[in-house]
Amino acid sequence: MSTTSSAVPPSTGEGDILEELKAELAQELEDERPPHAGPLAQVGAGVATLALGVAGVVLSLGYGLGSLTQPGPGLWPFAVSVAVTAMSLAQLVFGRSAEDTEQFTRSSALTALGVASLVALAMLLPVVGFEVPSLVLMAVWLRFLGGESWRMTAIVSVATVASMYGLFVLALSIPLPRLI
Repeated sequence: MSTTSSAVPPSTGEGDILEELKAELAQELEDERPPHAGPLAQVGAGVATLALGVAGVVLSLGYGLGSLTQPGPGLWPFAVSVAVTAMSLAQLVFGRSAEDTEQFTRSSALTALGVASLVALAMLLPVVGFEVPSLVLMAVWLRFLGGESWRMTAIVSVATVASMYGLFVLALSIPLPRLI
């Protein structure tokens, strides 16, 4: 009678390797993370977004809210601006001691550029319609903020603006300022 067993004993090495890889990955992510922002930076971010939210509320009221059954062009911007304002107030009240924040770095300028481009879109919309500013906004975001190729930027920008036109102007009959 043989005393050898054909069953393979459970490998304890695989679990150890997986745990080591998880720990190594967590350490790499922690090393690459920008330093935590202090309370002053968190208050500054809250005040900046609060100002944007309030400005969005004021500007969207100028476009007209309409009603829920007949929405005006300012209804959705108004809803988003109210949400931004509320979250900014929550950040100012509760978020000053948060640990999962990051210091402002050079890449933070990309966020500022994105916000500035949205403000420019809102200002140009009633003057020249939504087609050209939306096309420029998409191109700036895809090429300069997203690092996409010129070909991909052109295709996605034109397709997005055409989809917006089809959805908002043709399908939903929303009275957006437009060239066509």
